[in-house]
Formats: sequence, C-alpha cells, structure tokens
Amino acid sequence: MPYKCVIVDDEPLATKLIANHIAKIDTLEVVAICNSAIKAFEVIHTTQVDLLFLDINMPNLTGIDFLKSLKNPPKAILTTAYRDYAIESYDLEVLDYLLKPITFERFFKAIEKFLRNSNTPDPVEKTAHTLSKEDDFLLIKSGNKHHKILIKNILYIESLKDYIQFHLEDDKRVVSKYKISDIENELKAKSFLRVHRSYLINTTKITAFTIHDIEIDTAVIPIGVSYKEHTMSFLEKMRT
Repeated sequence: MPYKCVIVDDEPLATKLIANHIAKIDTLEVVAICNSAIKAFEVIHTTQVDLLFLDINMPNLTGIDFLKSLKNPPKAILTTAYRDYAIESYDLEVLDYLLKPITFERFFKAIEKFLRNSNTPDPVEKTAHTLSKEDDFLLIKSGNKHHKILIKNILYIESLKDYIQFHLEDDKRVVSKYKISDIENELKAKSFLRVHRSYLINTTKITAFTIHDIEIDTAVIPIGVSYKEHTMSFLEKMRT
C-alpha cells in the first residue's frame, strides 16, 4: 500500500506543485490537502498519515509550532520560501527542509530519505509504516529515470568508481551514482554481504563457492583478501 501523505500549505500553487510531484511516485498517495495547521490537526487525528509536507509560514499557527504541538507527529518534510528556519527545523528532527520553488529532483531526494527511513523498522513506529520482505525496495535514480528495484531481485552490486551497478534477475542492470559503502549500510540487515571492496552480494542468491570466489547465477565474484575471514565464516555457517 502507498504511504499516506498530507500537504499543509496556504498557497494553492505550492500545494498543486507538491501534489504533482507526489503523483509521479507510485509509493506515495495524497490523502488530504489542508490550507492551515488547524485543519491538518483534524486530519491527523482521524486518518492514518505517514508523511507531512508542511509549510512553515502559515496564518494563526506556523508549521514549526504545529509540529511542536503534536505528541507523536508523522514524519515531516518542511517547505518554505525562506532559509531562516533551517536550524530550528533540524532540532525538530524533520526529514528534510525544502526551499520553494521545489524542483522534482530535490523533492525526490527528500523522498529517498523518507523511504530509506521507513524501510528500517523503528521500535516506536507503527508496524504499518514498514514494508514486508517481499515488498522491500530501493528507489534508485539512473540518468533521468527513477527505478523501483525490489531487493529480492538483486543478485549483486558492483562498484564502478563513483558509480554502482545493480545486477538483477533476468539479466537486467541499473547504474547509479552512489557509493557502495552507503548501499551496504542500507542492505546489511537484508541478507547482503560485502565480499570484496567492489562487490556486495545477495547471500540468498549464492549458487556455489570456493575459498577464492562466489558464484551467483553465471557470475563469478572474487573474495577480497580483507573480506575473506568474515566471508568464509559466513559461508561455513551455510554448510552447517
């Protein structure tokens, strides 16, 4: 199911732009558009809300004061035409701070942050905010496209200097400007293992191995010297 979003802004053009951005991402859905924090307060207490797009400068009650008034607020992305509130917004642990006019590229970076955060279960959050293993995915930008990659379909990930290449089932590949160490941190709790400085593998896809390399489908992936002890320890557990 898509994540439920509420847009809170008293500027119609601003709400229309954010709604258009959201419409381009299948995993998000607008459930309400509010022109004041007062109306947003009513929505939050009657509807499941996963993500707020919250303008700071609004009449009667600012976005920041509104967030401070909530005991258990949803994840929030602040929007404003002014930079002055950036420091205060980070004190509230909001996900991101977007300056108007909001481009889709900048909007998408904020959504990537939200999705990464949502894919890591937080013990104080509702379980409805997390994804099942079957539906876990990464949203990856490659060129002008944004790819939804199911984690279960990743065979392995290869580092190519400043880029990484996802090797997927059915011989599909996606290249993105990303660090392999960053993607390793995101996937380390999802059956992925770093076996070489240039390779991160999905351990559920291993078809054969030796003390020197690992086979996944038709690919032969070397085991790096500095990763060998940890990798062999993992492989030994597979044999027992």
